[in-house]
Amino acid sequence: MRYNSRKHHLPPFQTSGVLLVDKPKEWTSFDVVNFVRARFNVPKVGHCGTLDPAATGLLVLVLGKFTQLSSKFSGEDKIYEATLQLGLETDSCDLDGTVTAEHDWSGVTEEQLRATLAGFVGEQMQTPPMVSAVKKDGKKLYELARQGVEVERESKPITIFSLDVTRCELPFCDFTLHCSKGTYVRTLCSDAGKKLGCGGTLAALRRTRSGQFSLADAVTVDTLKTFEQADLEIHVRQFLYERLSKIAGVNYGG
Repeated sequence: MRYNSRKHHLPPFQTSGVLLVDKPKEWTSFDVVNFVRARFNVPKVGHCGTLDPAATGLLVLVLGKFTQLSSKFSGEDKIYEATLQLGLETDSCDLDGTVTAEHDWSGVTEEQLRATLAGFVGEQMQTPPMVSAVKKDGKKLYELARQGVEVERESKPITIFSLDVTRCELPFCDFTLHCSKGTYVRTLCSDAGKKLGCGGTLAALRRTRSGQFSLADAVTVDTLKTFEQADLEIHVRQFLYERLSKIAGVNYGG
């Protein structure tokens, strides 16, 4: 059913600004957007960079007039904490997908894995996975994938600014990634597994930063469930005037 703010029991939420949310697992980015829109009667709300349902972490929401800044905020660099699992391949390149192959990973050493991951740092072309929101001839790739159709995808330029391994207990490896917009961490894990000859998939993903915005300033969905409309207004205005203007060096106004 289409959302109609005029039929809401609350008046329309008029404050423009940014709302940082710590997206929980199994929620889609649009689930978070729709929750905020419906609970607080926000006529205009969008997000700046999709997170997969299995991923958690920072989701940047823009409210009211700030939706005009969506493209700007979406285009900024991202930082993720991720876990690679060797020996497993899926059709989506993460654990949400169907397993397509399993391989012996025991011949891979930590040194080989670290060297392989280090080789991804820099500018490169990356091919998006079939299970993604990228469009091909007007249709989203994941819609085609559900129909069992696989199409040729256009590679996109991305940049990996840094990739730091934080824990290595094979077949699992945790790493922190600083990358450009449009980078698929799922694809990076899959490509790393292919280079090592044993396959690989993304086992966990958490976004901790998006451009100037940090997960440390985010509010959880559970906390939002305790908010009334007035609480949200106070929260958004506080962030706007106390944090955002200092971060960006600009006074955006109310």
